[in-house]
Amino acid sequence: MHTYTELLTLLLDLDGIPQDPRYHPEGDALYHSLQVYQHARRATDDRQLLAAALLHDVGKALDEGDHALSGACVLDGLVPDRVLWLVEHHLDLLREPRRTRAILLGTPELSDLEQLRSWDLAGRDPNAFVLSPQEALNELLSRPLEPLADADDGEAHELETRF
Repeated sequence: MHTYTELLTLLLDLDGIPQDPRYHPEGDALYHSLQVYQHARRATDDRQLLAAALLHDVGKALDEGDHALSGACVLDGLVPDRVLWLVEHHLDLLREPRRTRAILLGTPELSDLEQLRSWDLAGRDPNAFVLSPQEALNELLSRPLEPLADADDGEAHELETRF
């Protein structure tokens, strides 16, 4: 199975996955993820940050418990380590903000997490316009920046030439 198909399947699996309306008045996990991607694409050209924004909640279709860890596990081998790390840690600033900031002070990882957290919080509009999952993933993979997959992964070249 190609990386594109696997990523699209993970996104589509979020369709209809409920979220607590106290924190997510926008509705299901797919609509939320697409909104987070919309905010990210307005703010950055960093392809890996965009991937983290789009894919940060894929674990919600797999695990009601620790969706961040589940998401990182299912994405392993499909995206670069930086994206995996961001998906796995995207709740750290919510769960343990002081500890996370102290540990990551002055690092690019903290800046990345802060950006992702701000988009995650902004992606809660019940009336937002979003791209379809296919449009979002096609746009992400067609960006002429660094490959989404790690350089030693043979899929990177295939995805770059395909999109």
